[in-house]
Amino acid sequence: MAKFHATTILGVRHKGGVALGGDGQVTLGNVVMKGDAHKIRRLHNGRILVGFAGASADAFALMERFEAKLKDFQGSVPRAATELAKDWRTDRILRRLEAMIIAVDKENMLLISGTGDVIQPSDGILAIGSGGAYAQAAARALVKHTKLTAPEVVRAALEIAGDLCIYSNQHIEVEEL
Repeated sequence: MAKFHATTILGVRHKGGVALGGDGQVTLGNVVMKGDAHKIRRLHNGRILVGFAGASADAFALMERFEAKLKDFQGSVPRAATELAKDWRTDRILRRLEAMIIAVDKENMLLISGTGDVIQPSDGILAIGSGGAYAQAAARALVKHTKLTAPEVVRAALEIAGDLCIYSNQHIEVEEL
């Protein structure tokens, strides 16, 4: 069976702002199945942004669990992320899910993976998905060599990734806190 490739998600903390964005492309093998998917969600009364990459149903299941953890831990992104990662590694059903999440609030930016990783970037830039490496490289260059704001960096870097990665496109959405 052909493998789903879906997405480029990029988070940037820069100049006092934070933004999270994603492209809209979902592919199955070498076929574009959808070009305008929405992969960024606001959680916890809009104070937390979450972007996902991987199998869509798996990502939605993880986001629901992450949202429940946020409620359990009064909106603490690091605590909710750590508890979700623990559950993800130890639960027999969750372990089979193939997705990654970036969660962002005013103070934190974390990558949560199914291998139990909870990673906070040292440079304020995180990317996941098929075009993630392209977007991350572009964002690092833009942060270093331009005066763009966080949302502008996210949009420009995702456009660059969309030009390079066959699993990404130019249907870009950017949210900021």
